[in-house]
Amino acid sequence: MTNIPGLEKLWAETRGDPKICVAVLDGIVDQNHPCFDGADLTRLPSLVSGEASENGSMSAHGTHVASIIFGQPDSPVPGIAPHCRGLIIPVFADDRLRLSQLDLARAIEQAVNAGANIINVSAGQLTDEGEADTWLEKSVQLCQEKNVLLIAATGNDGCECLHVPASLPTVLAVGAMDNEGRPVNFSNWGDAYQRQGILAPGKDILGAKPGGETTHLSGTSFATPIVSGVAALLLSLQLKRGEKPDPQKVKTALLAAATPCNPKDTDDQSRCLMGKLNIPDAIEFLLGETMSEELNLETVEASGCGCGDNPDEAVLHEPLETSELKLAEVTPSQTEIAIAPSAVSPVISQPNPVNTMSNHSPNFVTASEAPSEVAGKNLVYALGVLGYDFGSEARRDSFKQLMPGVSVEGTMIPANPYDARQMVDYLGEHLPEAKALIWTLNIELTPIYAIEPVGGFSRDVYEVLQSLLDGQIQAETDPNFVQRVSIPGVLTGRSVKLFSGQVVPVVEINNTRGLYGWKVNTLVDAAIASVQAEASDSQEDAIRHTLSSFLTRIYYDLRNLGTTSQDRALNFASTNAFQAASTFAQAVGAGYELDSINVEKSPFCRLDSDCWDVKLKFFDPENSRRAKKIYRFTIDVSDTIPVTLGEVRSWSSAY
Repeated sequence: MTNIPGLEKLWAETRGDPKICVAVLDGIVDQNHPCFDGADLTRLPSLVSGEASENGSMSAHGTHVASIIFGQPDSPVPGIAPHCRGLIIPVFADDRLRLSQLDLARAIEQAVNAGANIINVSAGQLTDEGEADTWLEKSVQLCQEKNVLLIAATGNDGCECLHVPASLPTVLAVGAMDNEGRPVNFSNWGDAYQRQGILAPGKDILGAKPGGETTHLSGTSFATPIVSGVAALLLSLQLKRGEKPDPQKVKTALLAAATPCNPKDTDDQSRCLMGKLNIPDAIEFLLGETMSEELNLETVEASGCGCGDNPDEAVLHEPLETSELKLAEVTPSQTEIAIAPSAVSPVISQPNPVNTMSNHSPNFVTASEAPSEVAGKNLVYALGVLGYDFGSEARRDSFKQLMPGVSVEGTMIPANPYDARQMVDYLGEHLPEAKALIWTLNIELTPIYAIEPVGGFSRDVYEVLQSLLDGQIQAETDPNFVQRVSIPGVLTGRSVKLFSGQVVPVVEINNTRGLYGWKVNTLVDAAIASVQAEASDSQEDAIRHTLSSFLTRIYYDLRNLGTTSQDRALNFASTNAFQAASTFAQAVGAGYELDSINVEKSPFCRLDSDCWDVKLKFFDPENSRRAKKIYRFTIDVSDTIPVTLGEVRSWSSAY
């Protein structure tokens, strides 16, 4: 690392501050490696369990990435920011080299909730135009809202192509260059990276190997933690100078200070992204001064010898396409979009042929001041559709044997445990059997949580689950039809594998409070009744249509995992709005439609509480000059079951 221009002088000022937290989302890290002796690393529970394996490809990847940031001084691997605090959140298992964008989004939210200032993602998925699933887009937006810097690898396909999350707006993308400052052949480039990407050393980077050894690896995966480490040092320098750490300002400094490539570096300037990592100028931009005259070191120019044109290097970006891995990702319950590590290439000191790892493709307090999710409970208040799973063929077949057959046109046929109607009837007679199922909360056919009733009221919870499932299978015109459910609970840190092979987190529920089913037809009828004296038949039809659309929009447009304070407040306010739709039925009856829903920290709150204002704004689509109607819910989310403070407030506004 000492050959990175400006790093030695930056180290003379700071080796990092424990108040600065960097989260590494990668493979399992061998935290027993000698280079981590004295490092402040905390592993958070995730969907990946177990310990690092000496022979595991993702353990090797994660350990190498983490050591580049947190390796201690005078250890086998001196890291960039050894005195910063680290969060290790495993997202890749050694036996599964990919994860869905949903699971990456889940890990990003977890890192933000745990107080990360910087999140390192040395992975990505190749996309056509840099597009991402809504889950991932929202988690990246959360980083922006919380002033957390997300740094991600551009990918190793050696083409003008984009990987997510690196290509998403607000992300700092990192490509790789060699020791002479030339873009390496395997490093991706593209339009998005020209606005938000820089190059950093990514060739033959020293790092830790599980089991105590060291090795040299190449790839954008290992350029990324170099930038994450430098960003952590710059935040630490801000702290040292009495300033408040500002990750977005650091990002701006790194981009503004990037050194453009010269003709000796590459004949295609777009491969250089915005430029090369420039620590001295980034410090000057950030602090408005240089640290010393000696800090302004010149970037080493390429010799033009063509040393980067090694034929072996060309294979670094080639994806490993195997039907076995692809099949493992296809499930009956979901389509999983895969994020793969940004291809690594072991280079064991001597110029032997390299090995290639998999590179597949399938929202008040700053982050550093918000460690409560680590020390306390990880609360969830999520909205979705109830489902169930068997976990294994044996468990499925046991239900098939126990459930009575059904008569179809006089002929008895075996029970079908996948038939929710049959399952509801069976559980109605044999409620204890509900414990043998894996209950799930799904969003658009994708299970996001496994639901586990616990404690003295578990039987009551199972009874409510059976009743909600019964409501979901009713005809959509039935008054008892349940469109959505709300699930309040606590993330356990445990996970469970579903029959499809998907792994989901377990949420414990110890009480029936907060378990709620959205009965759309009953709600709309109640809302219409509240304005019936003033509404004509045609207005009633309009109200029914507008309210139904409103409730559907809440669910689809604002879908989330329900783990952040903002999302829990939003979801509870949506549920509350659902229950109290008559409150704004007057606006709907007057022809108003929903314009926006905003969540912001409430200026009024009880002591030791966490309060948020959720504002629903309605507008008249036929008269833009008509005042808008605003309804505000103030929600306290400090307990498992959020509560509304006071009554719903409403007023008119010209804006």
